[in-house]
Amino acid sequence: MHAPAIQRDTLLRLYREMVRLRVLDERMMTLQRQGRVGFYGACTGQEAATLASAIVLEPSDWIFPALRESGAMPLRGFPMVPYLCQVFGNSGDETKGRQMPSHMASRSVNQVSWGSCIGTQLPQAVGAAMAAKIKGDRTVIAAYLGDGATSEGDFHVAMNFAGVFKAPVVFICQNNHWAISVPTSKQTASESIAIKAQAYGFPGVKVDGNDAVAVYEAVRAAVDRARSGGGPSLVECETYRIGAHSSSDDPTRYRDEREVEAWRKRDPIEILRGRLNAMGIWSALDEDALRARLLSEVNAAIAEAEQKPDPPRESLFDDVYSTLPWTLREQREEMMAAPTVPRPDAKTIAGK
Repeated sequence: MHAPAIQRDTLLRLYREMVRLRVLDERMMTLQRQGRVGFYGACTGQEAATLASAIVLEPSDWIFPALRESGAMPLRGFPMVPYLCQVFGNSGDETKGRQMPSHMASRSVNQVSWGSCIGTQLPQAVGAAMAAKIKGDRTVIAAYLGDGATSEGDFHVAMNFAGVFKAPVVFICQNNHWAISVPTSKQTASESIAIKAQAYGFPGVKVDGNDAVAVYEAVRAAVDRARSGGGPSLVECETYRIGAHSSSDDPTRYRDEREVEAWRKRDPIEILRGRLNAMGIWSALDEDALRARLLSEVNAAIAEAEQKPDPPRESLFDDVYSTLPWTLREQREEMMAAPTVPRPDAKTIAGK
């Protein structure tokens, strides 16, 4: 085990953030099963690829995420309550309850709202990177994608444009082996995803996406290259989606549980904890205290977020026109005149 090019304090912070994301995902999946939220997409098994890459970025850098990168927001300082309010779609959500759950975004931490249409964020990320280059600032853009996105035309458009114009963008592919129910073997005949970068004239590297230090070092090198004017890179993080694609998915219908169990033995949190233990900077007592504290914090944030009221109905008509046309004014007046139907509170739902 080589000495990581990462400071001890950063390593400890990264571990705590990975455990927090795991605790949060476990709680939110439970809430979804209880009917208290409608949808959730967990990051379980992919915490290293998500957080060890994001921790490399500077506050002024931007993230264009896919489904499993929302955990970068708390890592970068976004408060937990409004983060959870996005899942509830209530008035505490900065995006006013308009996005599908698990599509968190905030300008305060430079994280763009993503769309469920796969790969569309990639040309957008390259556009943002070109804007930074034209302005002459030092911003780097992190463009995340899954293995399934490499089958989309947007992936190739983004890679080609970035390569030609040397955009300061780092493509970070979380190859978790499954694009919902489609395995990577049905996505590409290439020996890897990383090798695809060669066709577009820039480096591609494949790393163990469950080794947080390996992810950190690879993304650190790519970000430094982009920031110094060297152009784009593609980092393929080979990882595994331990759980379902989302709360709407049943993976037992298409994959072998023996494969899942094999990857459970490569849990990124266990791998990093083993490294910390070997370095003598973590103990069982530290672990117990951390998990107890995080569970308490997450439960408190859920309790607060769940009590927020719905967004006001009239906000449905905001933020599209500076002056509403008469057709929408009439619709708003008609809606406001209609009686409201109160939704059941959290305790009623949980008690069903």
